[in-house]
Amino acid sequence: MATTTTPNVEPNPNVETTPNVETTPKTPVALTSTAVSKVKEIMGQQDPLPAGLRIGVVGGGCSGFSYSMSFENAPGMMDKTYTFEGLKVFVDATSAMYLNGCTVDYVETLEAAGFKFENPNVKSTCGCGSSFNV
Repeated sequence: MATTTTPNVEPNPNVETTPNVETTPKTPVALTSTAVSKVKEIMGQQDPLPAGLRIGVVGGGCSGFSYSMSFENAPGMMDKTYTFEGLKVFVDATSAMYLNGCTVDYVETLEAAGFKFENPNVKSTCGCGSSFNV
């Protein structure tokens, strides 16, 4: 039987601490409630039911990179797993660098419906809007 010990660490008097500062690590990507609901709806139609959603950035497209979304049965060895309203989202380390601060939403208009990526790191996009450059 494995045991875990927690060291008793005394606060360092030489290090200034700031009260009321959030210490929870930020996620590289955020999903709106609308996006989470739509993903869960689509996931519910899959057989077998996937374990979660992979969000990534892949090379390609006219501007250099494009976003990818796919269902996965398990996270990869190098993935970080984030949970949004019960939805597990898998992001690999390389994609996390390009997604930092990105928000994914699901948008429906009279002309189209789909997932929209709002990424503050993007410097330019192509004319069709499917790829981007950082």
